[in-house]
Amino acid sequence: MSEGGLEAPIRLPIDWRSDEFYNEEPLFTELERVFDICHGCRRCFSLCNAFPTLFDAVDASDTGEVDAVPKPVFWDVVDECYLCDMCYSKCPYVPPHEWAVDFPHLMLRAKAKRFRADGAAWRDRVLSNTDRVGSLAGIPVVAEIVNAVNRSGPGRALLEKTLGVDRSAPVPKYHRRSARKRLAGRRQDRAVAEGSAYSPEPGARGRVVLFTTCYGNRNLPEICEDLAAVFEHNGIVVTLANSERCCGMPKFELGDLDSVERAKEANIPELLNWVRDGWDIVAPIPSCVLMFKRELPLLFPDEEAVIEVGRAFFDPFEYLFARHRAGRMKTDFKQPLGKVAYQVPCHLRVQNIGLKTKSVLELVPGTEVDAIERCSGHDGTYGVKKCSRTASLKIARPVISRVKQSEPDHFISDCPMAGAQIAGGLDATDAMHPISLLRSAYRL
Repeated sequence: MSEGGLEAPIRLPIDWRSDEFYNEEPLFTELERVFDICHGCRRCFSLCNAFPTLFDAVDASDTGEVDAVPKPVFWDVVDECYLCDMCYSKCPYVPPHEWAVDFPHLMLRAKAKRFRADGAAWRDRVLSNTDRVGSLAGIPVVAEIVNAVNRSGPGRALLEKTLGVDRSAPVPKYHRRSARKRLAGRRQDRAVAEGSAYSPEPGARGRVVLFTTCYGNRNLPEICEDLAAVFEHNGIVVTLANSERCCGMPKFELGDLDSVERAKEANIPELLNWVRDGWDIVAPIPSCVLMFKRELPLLFPDEEAVIEVGRAFFDPFEYLFARHRAGRMKTDFKQPLGKVAYQVPCHLRVQNIGLKTKSVLELVPGTEVDAIERCSGHDGTYGVKKCSRTASLKIARPVISRVKQSEPDHFISDCPMAGAQIAGGLDATDAMHPISLLRSAYRL
C-alpha cells in the first residue's frame, strides 16, 4: 500500500508470547523507527501528552532528530500513553501501509517489557485490581466507610499519599447492592426465552447477556438497571452470566498480559456457552466492549472461542440501532430531551461503529445531540493519578469548553469516568450515561 492508498486499516496480531517481544534491543530499534516517523509527521501532537513529550525531546536534542534523544526519554513517552488508540485512528501509516505503524500497541509492548522485567508499583497493582477492590469496597458497612473517607478532606489526603490519587480527581462511589444483585431476578436459562423476538442475525437476536463490568456492577449499578429497563421495553430479554470477572483492560493498560490471560480464561468459556445458545452480549462501558471485541482477539488470534465471543459483543446503542434497522425498536417516547452535549469516548470511537448513541437519541422528537469527538483525558487511572492529573486536565479542557459553549439541557458520555472528568469542570452540570437519558425519554 502506498501513502494515500484506499485500503481499509487493519491491526496485526500482538505477538506477546514471543521472546523478541520482550527483548530490549529490538524493542528500542522499533521505538526509534516509529518515533522517527511520528517526528516527520506530527499530526497527532494535540491528541495526548505522549507526542508533545516526544517532539519536545527531539527539538531539544543536539541534532533535532530522534537518534539524538536520550533513551530514558523513550520511557517518558511510554508513561504518557494510556492506550486510548486515537492516534491509530488518525495515522496514515497504519497497516497495510508498508511502514506498519501501530503506536498504541508499540507502547503496550514497552509497558509489557517493563512489567515483566520490573513488575509494577504497589499503587498501580492496587488501582488495576478492580475485581478485588470492588469486592472489598462493596461489603456492607465497608462501602459506607470507603465512601465517607473518599468524601472527606483528610481521607483524600490519605488516598493521595498512599495510592497517589490526586485529591481533586473524581473518585467513584461504591454500592453494597451491586448490579448483579439488583438484577438477579432476571436470570434466565440459556435455552430460548419465552416471548423474545428472536432473529438469527447477530445484533438483533432479541436476547442479551448483560456483562455488567466492574464499574457498572459496583460503582454505577443504576446504569445496568436502566439498560435492562430500556432493552426489556423493546422486547429484548436481558439476563446475567453465571459468573463474571474484570474484562482485563486495567491490567492491559499496565502491560500485565499474563493477568489479562487469566481474566480471559475466566470469562470466555462462560460467555461462549451463552453465545452458542443464541445470545448476544452487551456491556455499558466502552472499554470493556473494546477489550472483548478488539484487543482479546488480537492477543489470542488462534483461539476460536475468543473470536466467537468478540463477534457477539456489542455496545448498547450499537445493539439498539441494529434492532431499529430491523424494525424492532420502539419509538413511543414520552419526553423530549432538548439539547444534549455528548462526549464520544475514545474507546467507543475506535470501534468504528459510527455515532450510534447519537443516532438512537435523535430518534426522540425534540432532541438535538452535539457530538464532541475529543478525548476526556481520563482513560483509566491516568486522570486520577497525581503524577498525570495536570496533563489530564489539559487534555480535557477543549471538551469542557465545547460543553459550556453548547449550553445543553443534558451532558452525557458513554464512559462514566470520562463524564465525571468533564463534569468536574462544568458549572452545576452532572454527567449522565446515555442509556439513563434514553430511559427518561421513554419515562420508564
